[in-house]
Amino acid sequence: MTAGADKVLVVGPSWVGDMVMSQVLYRFLQQTRPGVEIDVLAPAWSEPILARMPEVQRAITKPIGHGEPALGRRWKLGRGLRCAGYGQAILLPNSFKSALIPFFAGIPRRTGWRGEMRYGLLNDLRRLDPNALPLMVQQFAALALDEDASLPQHLPAPRLVVDGEQAQACRRRFKLAEDRPLLALCPGAEFGGAKRWPTEYYAELAQQYLQRDWQVVLFGSANDREVTAAIAAYAGAGDRCHDLAGHTTLAEAVDTLSLADAVVSNDSGLMHIAAALSRPLVVVYGPTSPGFTPPLNDNSRVVIGDIDCAPCFQRECPLQHHRCMRDTPVELVAAKLDDLMAAAAEN
Repeated sequence: MTAGADKVLVVGPSWVGDMVMSQVLYRFLQQTRPGVEIDVLAPAWSEPILARMPEVQRAITKPIGHGEPALGRRWKLGRGLRCAGYGQAILLPNSFKSALIPFFAGIPRRTGWRGEMRYGLLNDLRRLDPNALPLMVQQFAALALDEDASLPQHLPAPRLVVDGEQAQACRRRFKLAEDRPLLALCPGAEFGGAKRWPTEYYAELAQQYLQRDWQVVLFGSANDREVTAAIAAYAGAGDRCHDLAGHTTLAEAVDTLSLADAVVSNDSGLMHIAAALSRPLVVVYGPTSPGFTPPLNDNSRVVIGDIDCAPCFQRECPLQHHRCMRDTPVELVAAKLDDLMAAAAEN
């Protein structure tokens, strides 16, 4: 560590979308504290995302499963970080367990929202006013400032760096045509089924664009294969509909998604990746809200479920009708996408 340098350990979040949005904090730290060195303590899966953030000097793998107590391992890792020279730890999760490693590391200033009553573990403990900071990225960025300081009106947006060579290698590997526009569909949602726009709606949208001589690429994890396979089977169009769910690493998904001419997604981690790649993007919201986790790019549109019980922020529809998504027709999403593409063509 450079003598006198400002060095911060950030305890990162546990979801893909939240990890992408955490880049707002890192960019804001660099703006407000020139010369700051930022390390991020995060799950191993997040390393490809953090590697695309030039603001992050080092990703430190947290060898502990989500929700696992593992006090001995937390103590050992914390003790191992004591000599790293951190002046501050900023905790993005609100859990009690997330505060243990910075405490064991003896980091002088440990900053976070009150969360699960973390008195003693944190010595810069904040009380969150969600009315003053409604967006998740505002809640992240506010932790970079002193408690009585005000956030600026505009925060830096996430902007992931693409590996261009790997993007082209993925184009060749998955036989994606260079002479046809590419529509990326992201029908999954790890958080829960309530956030999924219906499979048959995605399939109908895919079919419409295949009929316009586009190619369609379906993105997702191995957990989404049943959904993406159903979409591909319904949409047809042979070698112009590519189902990549479960067939890419996270890094490959980032680079392949950068090739898209347009993206349609649920409120998901892939949505935030697409936004951080500045892809033209339409997002379908139902049980969640763009008032909390919007796409953070200018070339995006949102479609919001118009129903009294939305947003409920539940993993599965508590009323079992899923109308917040089922009542959002394909025609509306297609119109938003057409408007977005027309605006892009004018610019």
